[in-house]
Amino acid sequence: MNETPVRAPSWPGYREVHRVTTLLRRESVGGMLLVVAAIAAIIWANSPASDAYFALRDLRFGYEPWHLELSVGSWAADGLLAIFFFMVGLELKREIVVGSLRRFSTAIVPITAAAAGVAVPALIYVLVTSSQPSLLAGWAIPAATDIAFAVAVLALVGSHLPGPLRIFLLTLAVVDDLIAIAIIALFYTSDISLLPLAIFAVLVAIYGTIAHLGRAWFARHAWAAWVVLLPIGFAAWAFLHASGVHATIAGVALGFTIPVAPSKRQPEIRGMDLAEQFERRFRPLSAGVAVPILAFFAAGVAIGGGEGLAPAVMDPVTIGVVAGLVLGKPIGILLGVRVLTLVMKVRLDPALKWIDLAGVGLLAGIGFTVSLLIAELSFPAGLEHTDDAKIAIMVASLMASLLAASVLFMRNRRYRQLATEEEVDADGDDIPDVYQQPLPRDR
Repeated sequence: MNETPVRAPSWPGYREVHRVTTLLRRESVGGMLLVVAAIAAIIWANSPASDAYFALRDLRFGYEPWHLELSVGSWAADGLLAIFFFMVGLELKREIVVGSLRRFSTAIVPITAAAAGVAVPALIYVLVTSSQPSLLAGWAIPAATDIAFAVAVLALVGSHLPGPLRIFLLTLAVVDDLIAIAIIALFYTSDISLLPLAIFAVLVAIYGTIAHLGRAWFARHAWAAWVVLLPIGFAAWAFLHASGVHATIAGVALGFTIPVAPSKRQPEIRGMDLAEQFERRFRPLSAGVAVPILAFFAAGVAIGGGEGLAPAVMDPVTIGVVAGLVLGKPIGILLGVRVLTLVMKVRLDPALKWIDLAGVGLLAGIGFTVSLLIAELSFPAGLEHTDDAKIAIMVASLMASLLAASVLFMRNRRYRQLATEEEVDADGDDIPDVYQQPLPRDR
């Protein structure tokens, strides 16, 4: 029996390409701010004034009866990062409803690539640290991809890369983050309190109902979401935090409740995509404030801990994280896509070359924001391997970004050359003069 092979992903429409391209430009700015904040934190944490940095990071404030007396660093990791995950929830829902994940044929490739890109790095980390069972808690550290950092690199070196490759990276990173969120919820959560969790679920339902019923009002008035939805969202976050589940998951849950598809029951707001509007409004808050502040308080480590770099370099945690991100990510992504092409007869779009996918696989090895969060959950502050894990993440992210930039820069130059040749062919400038002379009239 002849089976029609699945084609994935295919060339997107103009609106989809325009939306993703615009998103990449915005994220590139956030990626730059993230890098600047991380560098500033490292410099301060290793300067003569390092005590002031750690005192600021560990300063506690909040209302203890509500379990909200947290350090500044914890407020950044648990609170501000929820804004980032809210944006992830919005983008993921849009991809599922109207984007690349709405059809099996286009969703199967990035989903499989993301899953393999999580499994292989985790396996490499486990193999490296298997001799010390106490270190296995960090198996998920190299599993995550930092969207902001990755697309910032892509925006810098990939001006002429094909559209499907850009959408593949964005979809891959979003699914990767969803898997990371699930890992945090399932493996880094203990002592769950059911009553606060139930109240959280009720508040999320109320939040979503109000967003759907008032979508026209929220779309017309930018202040409305701050006055109505923000207090409900904060309450939901607080109850989830009190339940014992990591509070950043509240961001994804709330983002999933925002309506995406145009309303059929309300013709007057048909065509109005509230999730897209929220994404445009709140992206600067996430990329320009929340993520850089998190990076600033998470990346500040005393390099070497006063004992030099040798102990950190030889730590199995460091080796496992670096190997997982730099090697495991591209191997897993390419392996996942290759299995699809062999087993399920999936055919890649002709615009996607294996060398391009290898570049994206290296780019996915940038595991900054979420990896730092998982590192803190795996090895809480004060444990022996906490700083080593953070140093490994930063070193691996730098290595992955440089390797990916090298590959994608060469590919971008090739695509630019092809585009120039096509323009020349279209203008006829490369046709010899003898062929451009007017034909003689028939006599």
